[in-house]
Amino acid sequence: MTAGIEIIPAGRRPRLDDRPLEKRIGLVILATDHTSEVDFRRMVAGDRIGVYVSRIRYANPVTPENLLKMQPSLTEAAGLILPDEALDAIMYSCTSASVVIGDRNIEAAIHAAKPGVSVVTPTAAAVKGLKALGARRISVLTPYTIETSRPMADYFAALGFAIDRFTCLGLSDDREMARIAPDEIAVFAREALAPQSDALFISCTALRAAQVAARIEGETGKPVVSSNLATAWACLRLCGDDRARPELGRLMTMPYGEG
Repeated sequence: MTAGIEIIPAGRRPRLDDRPLEKRIGLVILATDHTSEVDFRRMVAGDRIGVYVSRIRYANPVTPENLLKMQPSLTEAAGLILPDEALDAIMYSCTSASVVIGDRNIEAAIHAAKPGVSVVTPTAAAVKGLKALGARRISVLTPYTIETSRPMADYFAALGFAIDRFTCLGLSDDREMARIAPDEIAVFAREALAPQSDALFISCTALRAAQVAARIEGETGKPVVSSNLATAWACLRLCGDDRARPELGRLMTMPYGEG
Protein backbone atom coordinates (compact mmCIF):
# COMPACT_ATOMS: atom_id res chain seq x y z
CA MET A 1 0.00 0.00 0.00
CA THR A 2 1.23 3.53 -0.89
CA ALA A 3 -1.37 5.59 0.95
CA GLY A 4 1.32 7.05 3.17
CA ILE A 5 3.42 8.34 0.27
CA GLU A 6 2.73 11.97 -0.61
CA ILE A 7 2.34 12.55 -4.37
CA ILE A 8 3.05 16.17 -5.24
CA PRO A 9 1.64 17.73 -8.45
CA ALA A 10 4.10 19.80 -10.46
CA GLY A 11 3.69 23.53 -10.25
CA ARG A 12 3.15 23.95 -13.98
CA ARG A 13 2.32 22.06 -17.15
CA PRO A 14 5.32 20.88 -19.18
CA ARG A 15 6.23 22.81 -22.32
CA LEU A 16 5.22 20.83 -25.42
CA ASP A 17 7.09 20.66 -28.72
CA ASP A 18 5.03 21.09 -31.87
CA ARG A 19 5.96 17.52 -32.82
CA PRO A 20 7.97 14.75 -31.15
CA LEU A 21 10.00 14.59 -34.39
CA GLU A 22 10.31 17.25 -37.08
CA LYS A 23 9.10 15.06 -39.98
CA ARG A 24 6.58 12.21 -40.16
CA ILE A 25 6.36 9.49 -42.78
CA GLY A 26 3.50 6.99 -42.80
CA LEU A 27 3.86 3.52 -44.25
CA VAL A 28 0.89 1.45 -45.38
CA ILE A 29 2.22 -2.07 -45.70
CA LEU A 30 0.86 -5.57 -46.17
CA ALA A 31 0.11 -7.74 -43.15
CA THR A 32 2.58 -10.25 -44.58
CA ASP A 33 5.40 -7.74 -45.20
CA HIS A 34 8.76 -8.63 -43.61
CA THR A 35 10.97 -6.05 -45.34
CA SER A 36 9.57 -2.53 -45.85
CA GLU A 37 9.51 -1.56 -42.18
CA VAL A 38 13.05 -2.85 -41.66
CA ASP A 39 14.38 -1.06 -44.75
CA PHE A 40 12.78 2.24 -43.74
CA ARG A 41 14.15 1.95 -40.22
CA ARG A 42 17.62 1.42 -41.71
CA MET A 43 17.52 4.03 -44.49
CA VAL A 44 15.01 6.69 -43.40
CA ALA A 45 14.15 6.83 -39.70
CA GLY A 46 16.29 8.91 -37.37
CA ASP A 47 16.36 11.71 -34.83
CA ARG A 48 14.66 14.06 -37.30
CA ILE A 49 12.32 11.74 -39.24
CA GLY A 50 9.80 9.39 -37.68
CA VAL A 51 8.33 6.42 -39.55
CA TYR A 52 4.84 5.26 -38.53
CA VAL A 53 3.32 2.03 -39.85
CA SER A 54 -0.17 0.73 -40.57
CA ARG A 55 -0.76 -2.79 -41.89
CA ILE A 56 -3.59 -3.95 -44.13
CA ARG A 57 -5.03 -7.40 -44.63
CA TYR A 58 -3.54 -9.37 -47.51
CA ALA A 59 -3.86 -13.00 -48.57
CA ASN A 60 -1.46 -14.81 -50.88
CA PRO A 61 -0.99 -15.81 -53.67
CA VAL A 62 0.29 -12.69 -55.42
CA THR A 63 -2.09 -12.38 -58.34
CA PRO A 64 -3.61 -9.31 -59.99
CA GLU A 65 -6.98 -10.25 -58.49
CA ASN A 66 -5.68 -10.51 -54.91
CA LEU A 67 -3.64 -7.35 -55.26
CA LEU A 68 -6.69 -5.39 -56.38
CA LYS A 69 -8.58 -6.49 -53.26
CA MET A 70 -6.41 -4.22 -51.12
CA GLN A 71 -7.77 -1.01 -52.64
CA PRO A 72 -10.81 -0.65 -50.32
CA SER A 73 -8.55 -0.88 -47.24
CA LEU A 74 -6.21 1.96 -48.15
CA THR A 75 -8.26 4.84 -46.78
CA GLU A 76 -8.83 3.25 -43.38
CA ALA A 77 -5.19 2.20 -43.08
CA ALA A 78 -3.96 5.71 -43.87
CA GLY A 79 -6.40 7.22 -41.38
CA LEU A 80 -5.05 5.04 -38.58
CA ILE A 81 -1.58 6.58 -38.84
CA LEU A 82 -1.49 9.33 -36.20
CA PRO A 83 -5.19 10.19 -36.58
CA ASP A 84 -6.01 13.88 -37.01
CA GLU A 85 -2.32 14.79 -37.31
CA ALA A 86 -0.54 15.87 -40.48
CA LEU A 87 2.07 13.68 -42.18
CA ASP A 88 4.80 14.78 -44.57
CA ALA A 89 4.41 11.70 -46.79
CA ILE A 90 2.58 8.38 -46.91
CA MET A 91 4.06 5.45 -48.79
CA TYR A 92 1.97 2.49 -49.93
CA SER A 93 4.42 -0.38 -49.95
CA CYS A 94 3.39 -2.80 -52.68
CA THR A 95 4.85 -2.48 -56.15
CA SER A 96 2.70 -4.98 -58.02
CA ALA A 97 -0.48 -3.65 -56.40
CA SER A 98 0.49 -0.11 -57.33
CA VAL A 99 0.47 -1.21 -60.97
CA VAL A 100 -2.86 -3.04 -60.71
CA ILE A 101 -4.69 -0.45 -58.58
CA GLY A 102 -3.00 2.53 -60.21
CA ASP A 103 -0.87 5.30 -58.71
CA ARG A 104 -3.64 7.89 -58.98
CA ASN A 105 -6.26 5.63 -57.41
CA ILE A 106 -3.93 4.95 -54.49
CA GLU A 107 -3.33 8.67 -54.07
CA ALA A 108 -7.07 9.35 -54.07
CA ALA A 109 -7.76 6.63 -51.50
CA ILE A 110 -5.08 7.95 -49.14
CA HIS A 111 -6.16 11.56 -49.61
CA ALA A 112 -9.66 10.56 -48.49
CA ALA A 113 -8.12 10.06 -45.03
CA LYS A 114 -5.13 12.42 -45.18
CA PRO A 115 -5.93 15.30 -47.55
CA GLY A 116 -2.98 17.01 -49.17
CA VAL A 117 -0.29 14.59 -48.00
CA SER A 118 2.44 13.63 -50.48
CA VAL A 119 1.70 10.06 -51.58
CA VAL A 120 4.56 7.78 -52.63
CA THR A 121 4.16 4.46 -54.44
CA PRO A 122 7.02 2.14 -55.38
CA THR A 123 6.14 2.39 -59.06
CA ALA A 124 5.97 6.19 -59.23
CA ALA A 125 9.11 6.50 -57.09
CA ALA A 126 10.95 4.02 -59.32
CA VAL A 127 9.99 5.96 -62.44
CA LYS A 128 11.14 9.22 -60.86
CA GLY A 129 14.37 7.57 -59.75
CA LEU A 130 15.11 6.06 -63.15
CA LYS A 131 14.53 9.43 -64.78
CA ALA A 132 16.78 11.14 -62.23
CA LEU A 133 19.49 8.68 -63.23
CA GLY A 134 18.92 9.42 -66.92
CA ALA A 135 17.76 5.89 -67.69
CA ARG A 136 15.63 5.31 -70.76
CA ARG A 137 16.55 1.71 -71.57
CA ILE A 138 16.02 -0.59 -68.61
CA SER A 139 16.15 -4.19 -67.52
CA VAL A 140 13.64 -5.43 -64.95
CA LEU A 141 13.85 -8.22 -62.37
CA THR A 142 10.75 -9.30 -60.45
CA PRO A 143 10.10 -12.21 -58.09
CA TYR A 144 6.58 -12.66 -59.52
CA THR A 145 4.93 -15.05 -61.93
CA ILE A 146 4.58 -14.13 -65.59
CA GLU A 147 0.90 -13.29 -64.96
CA THR A 148 1.77 -10.72 -62.29
CA SER A 149 4.84 -9.43 -64.15
CA ARG A 150 2.96 -8.64 -67.37
CA PRO A 151 1.08 -5.57 -66.03
CA MET A 152 4.39 -4.21 -64.74
CA ALA A 153 6.03 -4.57 -68.13
CA ASP A 154 3.07 -2.74 -69.64
CA TYR A 155 3.33 0.01 -66.98
CA PHE A 156 6.94 0.90 -67.75
CA ALA A 157 6.51 0.53 -71.51
CA ALA A 158 3.51 2.89 -71.44
CA LEU A 159 5.68 5.51 -69.71
CA GLY A 160 8.21 5.43 -72.53
CA PHE A 161 10.88 3.10 -71.17
CA ALA A 162 12.49 0.63 -73.55
CA ILE A 163 12.65 -2.73 -71.77
CA ASP A 164 15.69 -4.66 -72.96
CA ARG A 165 15.20 -7.66 -70.70
CA PHE A 166 12.46 -8.62 -68.24
CA THR A 167 13.16 -11.52 -65.88
CA CYS A 168 10.75 -13.01 -63.33
CA LEU A 169 11.48 -15.66 -60.68
CA GLY A 170 8.05 -17.31 -60.70
CA LEU A 171 7.13 -16.94 -57.01
CA SER A 172 3.56 -16.32 -55.84
CA ASP A 173 3.98 -15.91 -52.05
CA ASP A 174 5.40 -12.62 -50.80
CA ARG A 175 6.70 -14.32 -47.66
CA GLU A 176 8.93 -16.50 -49.84
CA MET A 177 10.02 -13.42 -51.78
CA ALA A 178 11.22 -11.92 -48.50
CA ARG A 179 13.29 -15.04 -47.83
CA ILE A 180 15.38 -14.76 -50.99
CA ALA A 181 18.90 -14.18 -49.69
CA PRO A 182 20.49 -10.86 -50.67
CA ASP A 183 23.39 -12.79 -52.23
CA GLU A 184 20.90 -14.60 -54.46
CA ILE A 185 19.29 -11.31 -55.44
CA ALA A 186 22.71 -10.03 -56.52
CA VAL A 187 23.32 -13.11 -58.66
CA PHE A 188 19.94 -12.89 -60.38
CA ALA A 189 20.39 -9.14 -60.83
CA ARG A 190 23.63 -9.58 -62.74
CA GLU A 191 21.97 -12.14 -64.98
CA ALA A 192 18.90 -9.94 -65.50
CA LEU A 193 20.80 -6.85 -66.61
CA ALA A 194 21.10 -6.51 -70.38
CA PRO A 195 24.39 -4.93 -71.48
CA GLN A 196 22.66 -2.16 -73.45
CA SER A 197 20.39 -1.09 -70.56
CA ASP A 198 20.98 2.20 -68.76
CA ALA A 199 19.77 0.80 -65.41
CA LEU A 200 18.22 -2.18 -63.66
CA PHE A 201 14.92 -1.99 -61.77
CA ILE A 202 14.38 -4.69 -59.13
CA SER A 203 10.70 -4.83 -58.25
CA CYS A 204 8.93 -5.84 -55.03
CA THR A 205 8.97 -4.30 -51.57
CA ALA A 206 9.31 -7.79 -50.08
CA LEU A 207 12.76 -8.28 -51.63
CA ARG A 208 15.83 -7.34 -49.60
CA ALA A 209 17.28 -5.79 -52.75
CA ALA A 210 18.05 -2.39 -51.23
CA GLN A 211 20.69 -4.08 -49.09
CA VAL A 212 22.71 -5.06 -52.16
CA ALA A 213 21.90 -2.29 -54.65
CA ALA A 214 25.26 -0.54 -54.25
CA ARG A 215 27.07 -3.87 -54.47
CA ILE A 216 25.29 -4.77 -57.72
CA GLU A 217 26.19 -1.35 -59.11
CA GLY A 218 29.84 -1.97 -58.27
CA GLU A 219 29.75 -5.34 -59.98
CA THR A 220 27.89 -4.23 -63.12
CA GLY A 221 28.76 -0.55 -63.51
CA LYS A 222 25.06 0.26 -63.98
CA PRO A 223 22.63 2.08 -61.67
CA VAL A 224 20.21 -0.09 -59.70
CA VAL A 225 16.79 1.04 -58.51
CA SER A 226 14.82 -1.24 -56.19
CA SER A 227 11.31 -0.67 -54.88
CA ASN A 228 12.34 0.13 -51.32
CA LEU A 229 15.41 2.11 -52.35
CA ALA A 230 13.22 4.28 -54.59
CA THR A 231 10.53 4.92 -51.96
CA ALA A 232 13.11 5.61 -49.24
CA TRP A 233 14.84 8.11 -51.55
CA ALA A 234 11.53 9.79 -52.41
CA CYS A 235 10.42 10.04 -48.77
CA LEU A 236 13.77 11.41 -47.63
CA ARG A 237 13.78 14.06 -50.34
CA LEU A 238 10.16 15.03 -49.56
CA CYS A 239 11.27 15.56 -45.96
CA GLY A 240 14.06 17.87 -47.09
CA ASP A 241 16.86 15.35 -46.53
CA ASP A 242 19.12 15.89 -49.55
CA ARG A 243 22.22 14.16 -48.21
CA ALA A 244 24.23 12.09 -50.67
CA ARG A 245 24.57 8.53 -49.34
CA PRO A 246 26.46 6.61 -52.03
CA GLU A 247 26.86 3.60 -49.75
CA LEU A 248 23.15 2.93 -50.33
CA GLY A 249 23.38 3.24 -54.12
CA ARG A 250 23.72 5.81 -56.83
CA LEU A 251 20.09 6.88 -56.54
CA MET A 252 20.77 8.14 -53.01
CA THR A 253 23.15 10.73 -54.46
CA MET A 254 20.51 12.23 -56.76
CA PRO A 255 18.24 15.24 -56.18
CA TYR A 256 14.50 14.61 -56.31
CA GLY A 257 13.75 17.12 -59.07
CA GLU A 258 10.44 17.75 -60.74
CA GLY A 259 7.98 15.52 -62.61
